[in-house]
Amino acid sequence: MDENNRITITVCGDGGCGKSSITLRLVRSQWTHEYDPTIEDSYSVTRTIDGVSYFLMLTDTAGQEEYRSLWAASNLRSDAFLLVYDITNPHSLDGLEYFTEMIDMEEENRIDQGKVPPVKIVAGNKCDLQGARQIRSKDGLEWARRRGCGFMETSAREMVNIEETFAHLVRRVVEARRLAAAGGSAAQPVRTAALPPVIEKEDNKSSSPNEKDGASKIGFWKRLRCW
Repeated sequence: MDENNRITITVCGDGGCGKSSITLRLVRSQWTHEYDPTIEDSYSVTRTIDGVSYFLMLTDTAGQEEYRSLWAASNLRSDAFLLVYDITNPHSLDGLEYFTEMIDMEEENRIDQGKVPPVKIVAGNKCDLQGARQIRSKDGLEWARRRGCGFMETSAREMVNIEETFAHLVRRVVEARRLAAAGGSAAQPVRTAALPPVIEKEDNKSSSPNEKDGASKIGFWKRLRCW
């Protein structure tokens, strides 16, 4: 396959936020509810996006603090980063600061060297658990915007926005490469459609004790798109 169609993606975030579940959903169409702490796993999968076939090489990294020192330099050389947090765990979003700081330093180095900077998308996972939500959609979106990241909400269990999230990562990498080749400002974030303003309304609804979690919300969350 053409080297330009090879894309490396590192999946990072706190332990238990669903990084492995998201990765395995994409690669094997499997979901597991059992939490098995990951040190580091590598996968590959081919996807056709916008009529072009891409070979995706994914690294599912450790989230536990005791394993973070094992983050290899090769992880920071990835084309894209998926930063995952758990919408039911208010501390998991703050936990992404560690990773964004390292990625931002890598981004500065690449820009100084005239290389293509990395693409970053934040994913609020477990969006099927509306009754247990602790982080509002708009808070996750604003957190991502302040750090120049794209934003999605996902559910590995219900297969919500899994394929879409990785498709957005690929499109952003392709666009960043195109801008760099054209001598443009590849450091600027590549935005797609804005997140629908109806999210906050839906969040308010989900706080109702009479509303059931899960399937009734899936149709709405599948309509979310990355900004």
